Amino acid sequence: MRVLPSAKLGSRAETASCLTPTTWAPGPDTASALLLLLMLPAGAWPGLGPPCWLCMHCSCPPWPLAAPPARPHARMSDGDEWVGLPHVRPTIDISILKGEKGEAGVRGRSSRSRKEGPPGSQRLRGHKGQKGQVGPPGTLCQRAYVAFSVGWREGLHSTNALQAVPFDTELVDLDGAFDLASGPFLCAVPGVYFLSLNVHTRNYKETYLRITCNWWAAAVLYAQPSERSRVQTQSLLLALAAGDAVWVRMFQRDGNNAIYSERGDLYITFSGQLVKLDAEL
Repeated sequence: MRVLPSAKLGSRAETASCLTPTTWAPGPDTASALLLLLMLPAGAWPGLGPPCWLCMHCSCPPWPLAAPPARPHARMSDGDEWVGLPHVRPTIDISILKGEKGEAGVRGRSSRSRKEGPPGSQRLRGHKGQKGQVGPPGTLCQRAYVAFSVGWREGLHSTNALQAVPFDTELVDLDGAFDLASGPFLCAVPGVYFLSLNVHTRNYKETYLRITCNWWAAAVLYAQPSERSRVQTQSLLLALAAGDAVWVRMFQRDGNNAIYSERGDLYITFSGQLVKLDAEL
């Protein structure tokens, strides 16, 4: 059987107890090792003796011995090792020690200054309310309506200066303010009026008329002589006061100023209407 040198060297008695006469046979290496050991001085290698040859079946521990594993919480006292014990921390259940809820305290005094705080921030606009009920009917507005429209069915030549144009046909006269006999429109309701004059010129004759307020010329209608007759128109807005008279007049041009009309047809018309009352201006 093969033998192995042990890592630990013990006494000769221990070495002899581990070997038998049938398994151990000294060789040249063994003799050299023993001779070297005997030559060492005493105390040069403490704790070591002659080598111990062990068989593979022996349970002797190897040499050198491994250091003991570190134990947590280990404590040394007088050379003896105390095995570490777990650290115990006592716990207390707070719910057992908690007392009952106390009564509310006395309310403190209010501040004497009582200063007004800053205004709050503006909030969002609320929803639109419901529609209200219909109110009672109001009084009727007393509105004045004034309108007229008259015409002339015969031709006319100027005879003198500022000759008034007569009218013989009444188309509309709501307030009865137009005087057919003398020819003017007499204003009874003050306000703004729209006036319009339409005439038919005569061949090779001059046409020259004026729309006058009292004796003031407000507008002129004029047409030069021509080989062919045509229709001329003049219109305007005029502010009238109560009592004003509006005329259509012709200038004297030595018989050359003329307007054309026929008995069966209406070529000359003068119209007017109230647009807005003076009180509404």
